[in-house]
Amino acid sequence: MTSFVNIKYSNQHPGVARVESAIDAAKQLRQGFSGTRGLATLLLSAMAAAVMVVAYQVMDSVAEGHLLVMWIAIWAVAFAALALFAGTARRLATQLKTGLADWSQSLAQARADQRMWAAARNDARVMADLQAAMSREEAAAEAATPATAAERTVKLGSSVMRAYQRNYI
Repeated sequence: MTSFVNIKYSNQHPGVARVESAIDAAKQLRQGFSGTRGLATLLLSAMAAAVMVVAYQVMDSVAEGHLLVMWIAIWAVAFAALALFAGTARRLATQLKTGLADWSQSLAQARADQRMWAAARNDARVMADLQAAMSREEAAAEAATPATAAERTVKLGSSVMRAYQRNYI
């Protein structure tokens, strides 16, 4: 007679499972982090510090007997300012972050255009490729919307080589 024994052995080492879950948790923590939230918190802290400095200057002129009442009032004003400006600070942080990202991207594009232009000046093959690309773009622009020659030149110069004026091409 035949008998089967089904022993359930783990297919995975428990230490490896713990390390994998720790790595997954670290990835989720990193994805949940927002630079905008940190910047908004920093801006709110700066505003609260400014309010505290002004309130301390006011409190410095008051007699010593009212010190505890003034501290309570200062903290109430600080928390009210935090609650009042939280949305504004978050929007400001978002706008600042996107503005800096756009500025950085435009600088990187300008540097790339300068490197490409330097390579094209030294290598005739690269210059020929650029001229071919510009003629293809010009043909596509003519096919899409017929425009005057001056408009095509301005559009071509601004979109292909942003770092240079069109008279360099």
